[in-house]
Order: sequence, then C-alpha cells, then structure tokens
Amino acid sequence: MHTELLEELSKIEAAGLKRALKTVEGPQGPRVVVNGREVLLLCSNDYLGLANDPRLKDAAKKAIDEYGVGAGASRLVSGNMSLHEALEDRIRRFKGTQAALVFNSGYTANLGLITALSDRQTEIFSDRLDHASIIDACALSLAKVKRYRNRDVGSLERLLKKSTARRKLIVTDGVFSMDGTIAPVREIAGLLDKYSATLIIDDAHGTGVLGEHGKGTLEELGVSHPSIIQMGTLGKALGSFGAFVAGPKALIELLISKSRPFIFTTALPPAICAASIKALDIVEDEAERRARLKSNYVYLRAGLNAAGFETPGSTQIIPVIVGEAEKAIKASERLLEAGVFIQSIRPPTVPDGSSRLRITAMAAHTKEDLDLAIGAIKDTLLNG
Repeated sequence: MHTELLEELSKIEAAGLKRALKTVEGPQGPRVVVNGREVLLLCSNDYLGLANDPRLKDAAKKAIDEYGVGAGASRLVSGNMSLHEALEDRIRRFKGTQAALVFNSGYTANLGLITALSDRQTEIFSDRLDHASIIDACALSLAKVKRYRNRDVGSLERLLKKSTARRKLIVTDGVFSMDGTIAPVREIAGLLDKYSATLIIDDAHGTGVLGEHGKGTLEELGVSHPSIIQMGTLGKALGSFGAFVAGPKALIELLISKSRPFIFTTALPPAICAASIKALDIVEDEAERRARLKSNYVYLRAGLNAAGFETPGSTQIIPVIVGEAEKAIKASERLLEAGVFIQSIRPPTVPDGSSRLRITAMAAHTKEDLDLAIGAIKDTLLNG
C-alpha cells in the first residue's frame, strides 16, 4: 500500500495539485509571521478582525474557569451545556428565526442539514459552484441531485418545472467562497411558492459581513420567506469556531433527532460558545467594522482593476484568475517572498483552468497594506 500511496502522491504533484501546510506563528491579524518572517496576510476569513479581539478571549477565559475545557460528550448524552443553549438563543435572535442549532463546523452543518431533510422522494437543486460540503452532502443524501448553472435562475427554474419530487430543496451559497459573488437570492425566493420548494442558503461568508446589522445575505438583499433555511459559520467573520442552522422550530427539533453529524459528535467546547456570543454582540454593536471592511475591499478591488486585473464579484473575496495550477502556485510563492501571503486555489476547489489567487480583505488592513498588496500582485503577475 505504501508504494500505491507514493504513486498517487506523485501523480497529484505532477498535476500541480499537491497541497502543503504553511504555519502561521501567533494569532490571526493583518500581519502574521510565516517561516520566521512577518508578512501581510491577505487570505484569512477573519474579515472583521475578531479572531484576536481581547473581548472574545476574555469571554473564552471566563467560560473555561466556570465550565472547564471540553463538553465531555455529544449534546444528546451529557454534553448539552447551558452555553450551547445560550449561543443558540443568541443566533436565533440575530438571524430573526424561530430557533437555531449549533454544529461543530460549516461542513458538518451542511452535511447534517441536507441529509436529514432528504429521502428518495426528494430532489435537490444545487448551484454548480456550491461549496464542497454541499456537494458531499448531496452525494450522501438519498435524493436525486440536479445542478444548475452558477447564479442562473432561468437554469434553476427549467429544472424545477420538470420535477415531480415530493420535496424540492434548492441549495446555494450566499456568497460564493472562491468568486466573491452573491447569489440571486431574491429571484430564487420568488420561485419557492410557485414550485413548493425550500431554499437552503449557506451564508458562511455573508454572516457578519453583509447587511446593515451584519445578519448576512438575506438582510443585504432584503429577502424574507418562511421556506428559507440559513446555515452560517462562527469561524470566519465572527472570529470563533463552529456553525449553525437557523430556521423554524420544527426543523431544529427534526435535526436533533435525525442529523447524524449532530447526534454523533462531541459538543463544541463551552468557551467557544462564550466567544461566539460575544462576537455576535460586537457584530451588531459595531457597524464601523463592516464599514472599514467594505472601504478596504472596494479600494483593493479598484486598485487591482486599475492595474489591469479582472476581479469578479463585489465582496471581500477578490479572485484574480491565473489559469493553470502551476502558475498559481509559483505566483503565491513569489508573493510570499515579497512579504504578501495569498494562497493559490486550484482544482478541485475551482474548475480546471481557473486556478487563482484568492485575496481577502480585512477590516484591520490599512491603505498602506493594500497599496503594498496591489504593487506586489502587479509585479508578480505582470512583470514576472
């Protein structure tokens, strides 16, 4: 077997698809230490700069003193602690839903939600660029799965018209994590009653960032519908860890009884729940963080456009398409040498031929940081 593993690794490396870990020393922030050097960080999902906020750290420390470190068991055994329920109540109020349920990651939340709602009489309609966790959940479900063209409501409706399924689930990212584009949720919501469908929106990259109060894509677009279920994460803009599903009370009760990733997983550490509650308070109270973030990503996008780069999307996620995987890897390496840490994204995360630099702005970046990044990207891709 060892020989087979080495052969497979060799093929992956030859295709330019071998992954390797880069160690960040110290906390997340606009600048971090990588390989012993301080570099500008432009690939973190810590969009609001909360991962190292002293208020989150204090909340976590106090919770450790009161509740200990681990939860000890799954929620349905002995791991259901008061802080889990407090976090769910805080999420429910934040998202404006009847109830919420906390999961250990966005991956397990999508897996647990989609598989729990699916059976052989279900048809799932998934955007072609949905996150890998959605794709895997669809594959593990008992449902028939149809994929529609990215952000193409006409393509989606043509599939819905042909469906005779008892239950129809439409699943889409709110903000597409590799393109930075926003799903046409308003138009999709307009199809729900017409086709008796339910919409699941993965708002991992919208929660905390979009909307007047940071509530996400639905708030940003002014969309509300009783047949919409929201998934969001606590480890990106909220700077903590974990994820949640928010929706009707009956849905949450069903997930507690049917969602395997929830039932068979040790619960989140209580300190994480305390930090997440504090993060939600900050998101609602400090709109200036979102304003700084938006100012930064608008400035960064404009600078890259002026340098001749096309940057799809309109959010804090800014892709610069490079093309082949090897070219993207080399560009990332050269940027790191220049003091700018931006990861290359390659297949299967993105389609063949669309390898890219996935650039992410943070509220904590300065204009000087962004000018440095624009200059380094320009030198690397245009003058290399």
